[in-house]
Amino acid sequence: RWRCFPLPLGYSLFQALHNSCCRKESTAPKKIIPHVDFSDETAKESGKTLDKLFSSEQQASILHVLNTASNKELEAFKLLRGKKSLNIVEHREKFGPFPNLESLMNVPLFQYKITIQVCNSILNPETEGKKKKLQESRLLRKLIKPEIGRERVKAVNSIVSIVSGTRRIAWAHLDRNLAVLDWQQTEYCQLMKGSYLSSVYLEEISSIISKMPKADFYVLEKTGPSFQNPSLFPVLLHFHMTEAMLYALLNTTFARDGRHQVLSVNRNAVGKHFELMIGDTRTSGKEVVKQLLSESVLRDEPRVFFPPEKIVRYRQMFSSTEHNRVEELYDSLLQAIAFYELAVLNTES
Repeated sequence: RWRCFPLPLGYSLFQALHNSCCRKESTAPKKIIPHVDFSDETAKESGKTLDKLFSSEQQASILHVLNTASNKELEAFKLLRGKKSLNIVEHREKFGPFPNLESLMNVPLFQYKITIQVCNSILNPETEGKKKKLQESRLLRKLIKPEIGRERVKAVNSIVSIVSGTRRIAWAHLDRNLAVLDWQQTEYCQLMKGSYLSSVYLEEISSIISKMPKADFYVLEKTGPSFQNPSLFPVLLHFHMTEAMLYALLNTTFARDGRHQVLSVNRNAVGKHFELMIGDTRTSGKEVVKQLLSESVLRDEPRVFFPPEKIVRYRQMFSSTEHNRVEELYDSLLQAIAFYELAVLNTES
């Protein structure tokens, strides 16, 4: 007959296996080893050090909030929303006010790390200004790549919005008042013929860029077919080569100051802004652009301003493309408007 014996702490695995397999039942009296709850011991030790992390003034401020704030007031702190704030109030009603920070760890859901985070959030609450900045930063991260400072975005005076397709490239130059300073397109049919030589792309894209106006930022459309469809690989290769050329040639000061002038904007975010999305598919923006052109003439305060000396030319250009579905031209304008309305004007104080 074999028996298992309680093992002292620190026993090696080899010793345990050796003893359990090689020892027979002993007539010696059993040695009782007391049970120690290490998690409780760790919590107690953590609690002792918790009060040392904050000054007496800070502890007083934290305890004042914990002992006087209502459930609704506690939920104003992000880390205390939901069950945690309710647990604090119930514990306070049952056991009285919290005498020290350590006692907060007696409340359900409050482990050591959470307790420290809660104390810090009480000392440094999120103001409405901070919340707004955080929301704006999250919006910019979703909308724009690569990430750039919020202040740089707010200070922009003009952008050139660029949308490229398989046969043509279009751009729209808008200032922060949403005045259309330039809007045109050009074809580059030769790029997708042949062996996609980098030198050919360099020559063609350089020629197109030479026609573009200067701006604070150049905004590209971030999109592309799925890698899962092999038949679309040539199109995907073309889009990536064009994008790489635009990034390299338009970021003229990047090697010197490391500041991005070329940004990519999420295509679907622009589609959602103009309600062009049906599921995951973006529909044509032609009708939206047509409406913007009409409003520029009919309204005193249109959404987008087309200069009087250019409106006739722009309307003629639009009319000439109505039967050809020149989406790049429409999308370049809509992308510029969405950039300002979502990333610039929407974040102004």
